[in-house]
Amino acid sequence: MGHHFAFLKTTPFRGATMSALLLATSLGFTSLGLATASAQTGEKPQDQSKAAPAATAQDNRDAQKRTDEFAEAAKAINGPAGNPECVWLGRRVVNLMWRDDLDTAFRHLDLYDRFGCPGGHVQATFRCLVRFGATIDNKIPDTLNTRIQACWINPSAQPQNSNFPPPTPPAPPAAAAPAKPAAPAK
Repeated sequence: MGHHFAFLKTTPFRGATMSALLLATSLGFTSLGLATASAQTGEKPQDQSKAAPAATAQDNRDAQKRTDEFAEAAKAINGPAGNPECVWLGRRVVNLMWRDDLDTAFRHLDLYDRFGCPGGHVQATFRCLVRFGATIDNKIPDTLNTRIQACWINPSAQPQNSNFPPPTPPAPPAAAAPAKPAAPAK
């Protein structure tokens, strides 16, 4: 029983809260106190069995949609950008960048890199998303996610009647030229 009071001495409580806590711990009624507090409010415990089927059905649809999106990406993209972990993390990075949450995007990008996912695919997907920016309506809930998925699958996609030039492939790294000997000074 002494260990309860040592805890109370080091914990900053005030007024009635301290008195109630002292009484509850000295009598051993901490769990009973919580039960009586909820009973005193007059609220009946919520029957969760009625709400669960609707939530479960929605969860199942969301899980199936994610599975289908991962399968679509794996079919369309050769290499690691089609791996489920790369698709999931990469799309999150692009989404966060679009919403200007760059700090979180960079943390996710670190994870993306640690899984060996190609950084160039994130860049190409974001470039595609910017091209389609005018078609994204924030009032329609899934517009952004749908467009990110489409751009992930095909980063070179162009909007209809686009003024954007077609994407140019990245230039290959320049090979280092052998050093020429310096001309002798005259």
